[in-house]
Amino acid sequence: MIEKNGLKLYSQEEVLNTFIGPPDSEARKDFEHELQMEVIGHLIKTARKEKGYTQEELGKKIGVQKAQISKLEKSIKNATIDTIVKVFEALDTRLKIRLEPMGKQVS
Repeated sequence: MIEKNGLKLYSQEEVLNTFIGPPDSEARKDFEHELQMEVIGHLIKTARKEKGYTQEELGKKIGVQKAQISKLEKSIKNATIDTIVKVFEALDTRLKIRLEPMGKQVS
């Protein structure tokens, strides 16, 4: 925390540690995982709209119902990698997946 013009300013890390928990806590891991899933859902929605597809049209392209596309766009909690890959292929959008060991930073 630093003070500037009489205001207390906190870093993002300080806020996360205070309100969610330290990086090695289950609460923090769950929070970060859910956030990542929401980001992927947002990317799907953005790519779909850029291509001019409705949820129903995209669903037909990959063989699922409109409701499944809606769920994917809100958060990908229960989606398989196969489904995610199909979505991005149908959107003619490159998908890169990076795996890294738990607890280690990859530069």
